[in-house]
Amino acid sequence: MAEISGDSLPLPRLYHWERTVPQRVILTQPVGGGQLQHFTWAQVADQARRMAAWLQAQGWEPGSRIGIFSKNCAWWLLSDLAIWMAGHVSVPLYPTLAADSIRLILDHSGARACFIGKLDGWMSMRRGIPDDMPCVCLPLAPADAIARYESWDAICARQLPMQGEVQRRADELATVIYTSGTTGRPKGVMHSFGTLAWAAQAGKKQVPRFESDRVLSYLPLAHVAERVLVEQGWLATGMHIYFAESLETFATDLVRARPTLFFSVPRLWVKFQQGVLTHMPAERLDLLLRIPLVGRVVRKKILGALGLDQCRVAGGGAAPMPLALLQWYRRLGLPINEAYGMTENLAVSHCTVPGLNQEGTVGPVSEGVEARIDPVTSEIQMRSPGLMLGYYKEPELTREAFTDDGWLHTGDKAEIDAQKCWRITGRIKDQFKTAKGKYVAPAHIEDRLCMHPAIETCMVAGANLGQPLGLVSLLSTAYDTEAAQRQLVAQMRAHLDDINARLDPHEQLDCLVLLKTPWTVDNGFLTPTLKVKRIRVEEAYGPRFEEWVQAGSRIVLAE
Repeated sequence: MAEISGDSLPLPRLYHWERTVPQRVILTQPVGGGQLQHFTWAQVADQARRMAAWLQAQGWEPGSRIGIFSKNCAWWLLSDLAIWMAGHVSVPLYPTLAADSIRLILDHSGARACFIGKLDGWMSMRRGIPDDMPCVCLPLAPADAIARYESWDAICARQLPMQGEVQRRADELATVIYTSGTTGRPKGVMHSFGTLAWAAQAGKKQVPRFESDRVLSYLPLAHVAERVLVEQGWLATGMHIYFAESLETFATDLVRARPTLFFSVPRLWVKFQQGVLTHMPAERLDLLLRIPLVGRVVRKKILGALGLDQCRVAGGGAAPMPLALLQWYRRLGLPINEAYGMTENLAVSHCTVPGLNQEGTVGPVSEGVEARIDPVTSEIQMRSPGLMLGYYKEPELTREAFTDDGWLHTGDKAEIDAQKCWRITGRIKDQFKTAKGKYVAPAHIEDRLCMHPAIETCMVAGANLGQPLGLVSLLSTAYDTEAAQRQLVAQMRAHLDDINARLDPHEQLDCLVLLKTPWTVDNGFLTPTLKVKRIRVEEAYGPRFEEWVQAGSRIVLAE
């Protein structure tokens, strides 16, 4: 591992801010009814110290695993700091998990306790928490949880704060991050305080960040991107974090924060675009943007309405960004930088350079990272000081994750252009072979499919079929009347023709299946970061593939 200075580790960063700017407001939390609660560094440190003292008083062995099960909120970060200060290891859980998945992670990690916070659907989740597990309720937790467990506020009110500056070594285990699992059972990725600190510093080099920056925290903190960009970025730079209250208030939350840095997954960038185009048709917007003075006013108005008029760096990741979408935002005056990484390398691997147009790629290799392409499989293999310690309790899987000479298998395929920018060409495991013996990489086809405004999300499948087929989950408004449905079918037929005209013959889609059933996190079709769970889609619809193809219709309507 590269040399990590002690003062760059997470806890020393907290102590630095506590000493130097104790009264600076750095967290803004909606608490309902339009009310906000603000936290200074002094308040953050005081509450973390009180909870750390309580955790230490429980007598658990050092390094005990403790869960954090909550939507994003200020107390999520305070819980993480308290766990570390008490000498333990945090285990984040996605706030959308079903009860069986919650139990699996808590059991597998050997968690001794769990913090329970903001959650939707708690009543169906609560059986995932063992009856004998000590739990602490964060503010804003569900009423039933508040009635069952002791509260954060009550503990902090009676507990004296831990004194001094507890230190954790760079090589100590800090957290076990369970992957969201697009292809199977999640694995517990182990990261140390040193890997977290290195990732935060590497991120600052990729995208310069400052104390004056503002971010909106809304993607799950259980996911590596939010954990590194927001939590570790916050500790590294002292920037101000605003939290989103709910899906319904998201637009208001974004306008309130007016973030200078904003990161999102492709699906949300598409939704922003669709929202703009519902108020102004694409043809008219394009025309206005071509007029110098008018275009400047239009850009400012649209970005202001989105809450992104102060955004100096916009980012995308977790899945490929369609090139047409990137170009649309650039015309709007908000170029999006794409980053590439994974939980196993703390999301630090490649990133497009702010200020340069490297669209269609994930940019060059990040500073401090080494990467290579396997000459046989075209797989990206990489290594850096941010690599995981391994998979928790899974030594065999850990060995399989690395090459014999210590490079991480990413499972992604890529090629490098003349400017040394890397373009992701697909997942090795996502490739499938048709009945004609031809391999199909679905990623670039899906990029084109999802650009139609009526499509919520999509997937291309077709193992052992003559040709691939496309499955799309539609927006509910796309078929709300019979006339709208007829219009939709005609539009989709034209969309399919346009896509097939750009594909090699073996890639062309036999048919497009329009599904009225939404794909959501709740029904298991999407991961918490809105990636399609291919296994779940194959299980649900695979038995009907042959039937749909043999029907002979290029556009198939299905539930």
